[in-house]
Amino acid sequence: MRAAYASTTNPESPLDELTVADVPEPTPPDGWAVVEVRAASLNRHDLWSLRGVGLPADRLPMILGCDAAGVDADGNEVVVYPVVEDKADPRGYSLLSERFPGTFAERVAVPRENLVAKPAGVSFLDAACLPTAWLTAYSMLTGRGRVDQAASVLVQGAGGGVATAAVALAAAMGKRVYATSRDPGKRERIAALGATAVEPGARLPERVDVVIESVGAPTFDHSMKCSAPGARIVVCGATAGNQATIDLRRVFAMQLEILGSTMGTRADLEGLLEFLAANELRPVIDSTYGFTAIADAFAHLESGTVFGKVAVDYLH
Repeated sequence: MRAAYASTTNPESPLDELTVADVPEPTPPDGWAVVEVRAASLNRHDLWSLRGVGLPADRLPMILGCDAAGVDADGNEVVVYPVVEDKADPRGYSLLSERFPGTFAERVAVPRENLVAKPAGVSFLDAACLPTAWLTAYSMLTGRGRVDQAASVLVQGAGGGVATAAVALAAAMGKRVYATSRDPGKRERIAALGATAVEPGARLPERVDVVIESVGAPTFDHSMKCSAPGARIVVCGATAGNQATIDLRRVFAMQLEILGSTMGTRADLEGLLEFLAANELRPVIDSTYGFTAIADAFAHLESGTVFGKVAVDYLH
């Protein structure tokens, strides 16, 4: 079967190490199932893997990809939950493509409990965009962020997968949403999703109850200054720097909560699928590539010009 994998890793030129070639069929252990992949999507995680972050040489070659939707051996249309229990990992889990082969292949083996039924009204392509970025955003909002107790949300650095998902989800939940971006074109697109789009560091009309933070050092002070008393600042990444300066006086005076968040549970993915189906909400897809052009999809993601998700349609 055809697959896209990291043959080696290269911190400086990661795309040079992406290989698309035939690989052996998966051989699932007991309790695992094989899914015929119909669609997948890319994440920054895939580029980091090609750089060698979280993917040491002793695990190479490794099929990349965390997200997929497809059909199992019984003909059921399913979405793949990408978090696998892994006692060898200090976290107690790993993502597909870290220790176990990922989804950028014609077929992928996963634990049976990682298969979630795909709603009939959600396409394979849309479903394949959900398991990492959209799941992370949904979990940040509904779990750590307790958005049901909030009226307003700030999303820093909208444009990427998680931040764009957070804007769309929070708006669909009826919240007042503010979102930052340095790019005027992206601010226009953010506004079309239902947010008030502002430049980074801009003063907001109000202090917000929840902040979705994935940028890190450049925006963290702004996140704190925009927070209402008792607000939750939920952090899932630090794409632009992880050494943020925190004014502890503001933390205790305003009784702020700074909460880390990674991915979400299988139940969260089920809830996300139900929410999308019930609200006729669909993920923002920047561009779609056929599997034969997956190298171009990686190049586009690395360009930094993406708004939303980069998807891969295996049927084209």
